[in-house]
Amino acid sequence: MSADAPVTAICPGSYDPVTNGHLDIIGRAARIFDRVIVGVVNQPLRKKKTLFTAEERAGFLERATADLENVEIMVFSNLLVEFARDNGASTIVKGLRAISDFEYEFEMNQLNRKLAPEIESAYVMASSEYSFLSSTGVKE
Repeated sequence: MSADAPVTAICPGSYDPVTNGHLDIIGRAARIFDRVIVGVVNQPLRKKKTLFTAEERAGFLERATADLENVEIMVFSNLLVEFARDNGASTIVKGLRAISDFEYEFEMNQLNRKLAPEIESAYVMASSEYSFLSSTGVKE
């Protein structure tokens, strides 16, 4: 990668629905990276069924991030590291709210590092006002 090449990051998630906490992490990533791709997981493994279709979730995100010029929304169905490679991303950005998030993300990081050691993971701590906000809670 040359010094002038834009640095691309992926912010993956189900975004079912998108929350202010998600938007906080995406906005903060957009200030750090040249290009941020918000990857909407088509069929999340951790959730049996989504409330909204992938296209609806992508539409919500497009409207919510319209003011962020370096953010684009894409739906994906393949492995996260493959999606990152396909889009030239060098970093996966995830938000962390609590210890339970850390435990899950630690496991995922280990798997991703085995599959794609060239792709780094970066974790952004949730802002205090969003640390207990979740899509599941919003749906309930």
